[in-house]
Amino acid sequence: MMVFGQTDEIAKMPKEKAGTISQPTGKIAFIRDKNVWVMDWNGQNQFKLVTAENASGKLSWSPDGKSVAFCRFGQVDLQGPDHLGGKHKVWDIFVGYLDSALQAEKPTTNWWRRLTFDLGGRYPEWFRGKNKIIFTKDLNANLVNALTPNYQVCFMDSTGGSYEILRTDWKDSQNHMLMPTLGPDDKFAFVYVENVNPAGIIISSLNRKTLSKADMSGQLKFIPKGTAPAWSPDGKWIAYIMGSVENQAIYITNDILSEKYLIFKPAVGQTLQTFPLSWSPDSKWLTFALGDGSIWIVDITGNGLRQIAGSGANEAPAWSQH
Repeated sequence: MMVFGQTDEIAKMPKEKAGTISQPTGKIAFIRDKNVWVMDWNGQNQFKLVTAENASGKLSWSPDGKSVAFCRFGQVDLQGPDHLGGKHKVWDIFVGYLDSALQAEKPTTNWWRRLTFDLGGRYPEWFRGKNKIIFTKDLNANLVNALTPNYQVCFMDSTGGSYEILRTDWKDSQNHMLMPTLGPDDKFAFVYVENVNPAGIIISSLNRKTLSKADMSGQLKFIPKGTAPAWSPDGKWIAYIMGSVENQAIYITNDILSEKYLIFKPAVGQTLQTFPLSWSPDSKWLTFALGDGSIWIVDITGNGLRQIAGSGANEAPAWSQH
């Protein structure tokens, strides 16, 4: 398994390698006060898309730019016969529609479609050019006596049907999968969780149906301690966050880990939200949020840094596909 070393010298991407970086385009969805909002790439023309009051986590735009997948959370409060139990959050995936919020007569932010129904759906990402969504599902979410979650990568169509689990060995596994993000040629990246402890980012193939120790010692690429991955639309780069709370930074790498560039490092006293990052449609810009609720964009050379919203109760910005 190819692994990034911890002593890599990290530089910013040279301008000649980045190529021409034009002004961004598209819209950015984000969560504010647990509701879903949309704005232009520069922070202008903000409007509420969905009044959910319990939205949180990754957002994803449909390929046609007309809807946004989002998550809502609830809570289970269990006290068993032996007085053991406790509280934990549960999640499902929904879709909100721009035409409902923007219609001229009687606009509404109270219309959405529910895609998952069994309390385990999180981190949706729409396939580019397809009405298909990849997501994380806690396969133990509906088991009242489950001691730990079982996070696995799953697929469904844009109506919530044709549900499929990627792995064939998920029932007996202690290795879990979070935050999937799609690349070219059936590649994808995800956060690897071992015995409930996030270990880093794995780059693999959707054709791989198992995640055993043999797989881990084989051809998989691995970024230790990485999280919040996002594959660029052009397929060239994977953006991610790495480091402790005191030493976080955003980086990009290619799928064989032969290149690595620093994009953004928070100032002293700042922290990065660790929701998955999001790319502009042309793969030249990234959007992210800080712990104070401010939303930012930056280009792949680490320049052009610009605050476009916040600070406040903002989180999880997601760029549209066009």
